[in-house]
Formats: sequence, C-alpha cells, structure tokens
Amino acid sequence: MQLRGKRVLITGGTSGIGLAAARQLQDKGARVFVTGRRPDVLAAALDALGPGARGAAADVAGEAGRAATLNAALAALGGLDVLVNNAGAVRAGRLEETGEAEIRAMVEVDLLAPILLTRAALPALRASGEAMVVNVASGIALVGVPFYATYAAVKAGLAHFGEALRRELLGEGVHVLTLYPGATDTPMMKTSRAGADLGFVKEAADEVAAALVAGMEADALDVRRLSPQRAQMVALNGTDPAALDARFLQMKPALAAAVKDHAAL
Repeated sequence: MQLRGKRVLITGGTSGIGLAAARQLQDKGARVFVTGRRPDVLAAALDALGPGARGAAADVAGEAGRAATLNAALAALGGLDVLVNNAGAVRAGRLEETGEAEIRAMVEVDLLAPILLTRAALPALRASGEAMVVNVASGIALVGVPFYATYAAVKAGLAHFGEALRRELLGEGVHVLTLYPGATDTPMMKTSRAGADLGFVKEAADEVAAALVAGMEADALDVRRLSPQRAQMVALNGTDPAALDARFLQMKPALAAAVKDHAAL
C-alpha cells in the first residue's frame, strides 16, 4: 500500500500505539482522523499531531459512538481508505472476581466494536479501490495467560475475525492486517507490574507503530511484536502445552500479584 494521501481512521488514537501510528502515518503523507473517549486527551493528541490532524471524542463501545466516529471521519476526510481498530479495554484478575460490567466492557470494546465499525465502514472502504482494515489484537491472542481469560478470548476472537474477513474480501480491494503487540509501554499498561521475568517485556509504542506501518506498506497478513520470552511461550504452547501449563503454575503467585490492579476500561 502506498500510504501517501491515504485517509486513515484510528480508534483509540489519542495515546499509546494509536497515537504513535497516527504520527508515523502522517510522516508518510497520510491524512489521519483519531478518536478517543475523553475530550481533554483528544485535544492534547490533536495538538501533538499538528494542524493537519482531525479527530472526535466518541466511545466506540456504543452504537451512537460508532456512528458519530464514522460520520465525523468521512466528513473530515472525504472518504476512507484505512480503518485501524485500535481502541481497547482490559481488566486482569481471576475470572470469578471480575465483575460482569468489566467483562462486558472488554467484549464490547475489544471485539464487538471492531466488528460492527468495520461492517459500517465497508461501503466507504470498497469505494477507495485500495483499502485496508487493521485490527490490533494482542500477543495474548496467541497464547492464553492466567488472569487474562476474557481479554485473551476477545483478542483471539478479533484475530480470527480479521483472518476470516481477509479471506472473505480477498480480491475485492480491501486487505485485512492483524497486529499482535506484546507488552507495550502505553497508558494501558501503567497499572500492571508484570515484568520480563513473567514474559512481559515492554516495547516502546513508537517501535510497535513503526513495525505496523512497515507491515501496512508491505500488505502483510500480520505483524507480531513478541519478546523472545513470549515467542518461546507461543512456540511451546504449540508443541507441548502441558509443559507451558507447568511453567505458568510456577509463575502464578507472582503473576497474580503483578497484574491484580491491571485495568484500563
């Protein structure tokens, strides 16, 4: 994909990977439209991106927020070439101690919103002639981690949604790419104390965004940003999942303590 001149909508584009990607896409000559739930954070992001950027404060978890997001982006950009489903929510902890509202928030933001927003955006994307949907999943979609049961479920669901949709749209001018970031130094990770010893090696958001932009230019099927520790877990899960279970059993007490306050909803 040639990114110069492309019209890009990034949900959750006011911080973290979304904001870093918006900045780097602008550097490639793309026109970006970012969304986030908080008007003050949106204003700061637009100030950081400069006068060419546009955005709207909206919550993609709800029907009205998704409609407002898409309508505002189409009006500002005059069409749409790239949709980046980046908005996310996470709540770590034991399943029986996770509230229903927290579970629903993850399902609605991380899985339902990307599916429904993509469906709504498809007519505009088809009209582009060279379009792309980018779904930001997670390394946890590749290997389930204790205390992230719901988050693993929705991110794995998003990954398979993208894979199936890519094949559904093959040859029709709309490509689908899935990003699998590992632990990334973003506001979403601020409340987690898990470190390298537990497989959470934090990477800078700019580095993840750079890999994503390169993947977009190459029409990659997916982009994986996994630490050596996490990549080893993924490989072991494929060959000997019981051995990985045993490793997690040893890690459980430390992991439970490190992630008990990890929430961004």
